[in-house]
Amino acid sequence: LDERLNPVPFNTVGEMYISGDGVARGYLNRADLTSERFINNPFVEGERMYKTGDLAKRLNSRIEYLGRSDDQVKVRGYRIELGEIESQVQKHPGIIETVVIVNEGKTAGDKTICAYVVSETKINTTELRKHLSQTLPEYMLPSYFVQLDKMPLTPNGKLDRKALPVPEGNLNQDVQYVAPSNKLESQLVSLWEEVLNIKTVGIKDNFFELGGHSIKAVQIVSKLNQEMKVDLTLRDIFSFPTIEQFSKQIQQLDHQQYHFIPQLEQKQTFPASSAQKRMYVLQQLEEHNTSYNMPSVMTITGALNQKRFEKAMYALVKRHESLRTSFEMLEGELVQRIHDQVDVE
Repeated sequence: LDERLNPVPFNTVGEMYISGDGVARGYLNRADLTSERFINNPFVEGERMYKTGDLAKRLNSRIEYLGRSDDQVKVRGYRIELGEIESQVQKHPGIIETVVIVNEGKTAGDKTICAYVVSETKINTTELRKHLSQTLPEYMLPSYFVQLDKMPLTPNGKLDRKALPVPEGNLNQDVQYVAPSNKLESQLVSLWEEVLNIKTVGIKDNFFELGGHSIKAVQIVSKLNQEMKVDLTLRDIFSFPTIEQFSKQIQQLDHQQYHFIPQLEQKQTFPASSAQKRMYVLQQLEEHNTSYNMPSVMTITGALNQKRFEKAMYALVKRHESLRTSFEMLEGELVQRIHDQVDVE
């Protein structure tokens, strides 16, 4: 079922629920957990069902288990099921056991997916990544593959995630290091090491196998367009993912002036756009209409530090001019006014 307890289509991930005569009455001396896990069955009046917390999808007459719902993570804006990645890694020949986790990067929001595997033979990360790319989108491909002799366990025999080693160094260990041979390659090596936050990048290393992803690729392309006065696109780094290939592509491009988006001079008011004028007219026709409002509700657990919350909101409003913009009629024309400061309460 989905989050609203509706059945999901075939081959779609949902949470497993159990109902019927075999369902227990609840947890012993855990009324809070019982009310959370044992809920009314919306399909059979008077019955209850058990919320397992397990994710799965139906494949005709079979059910494919995909891991726990608490293994859902958000990486670079995408919601990812770690169990689904584990399931695909496990299908690779020779893999005995695997666990996939998310590592927090050194900078805020810089998360990477890491796959730990136990295998009968030494794994080839390039081959394993190619295998996964046939069934998983780019944003779900692990940046790190770490081979272990065995998974660390707690005294109770469960996986000890805290004991998993932190991946370090160059991720693409199956490619022999080749040093840059000219100035352009040296510049690209320095840039890749800076953006990827790793050392000793070779010209035959694959950008994405080193932990690169679309957001880091945008950073690479943007910096090169400014510094080298060329017109690279995001597709270039996907098509030429090694420095050896990428440098040859750059050499074929014509040099041109890089144009920044100019910043408008400071004025008291600015003309409203066509879309803004249309929205203003609709609002004037129905002043209390909230159709274009975008409400959002968030649940806060624990004590709320109101001063810190207000400080954060103030910083957000100060940074974005759109949050300090008001609209008014001036000499018969709709204009927008950007205020230097607004009160946040």
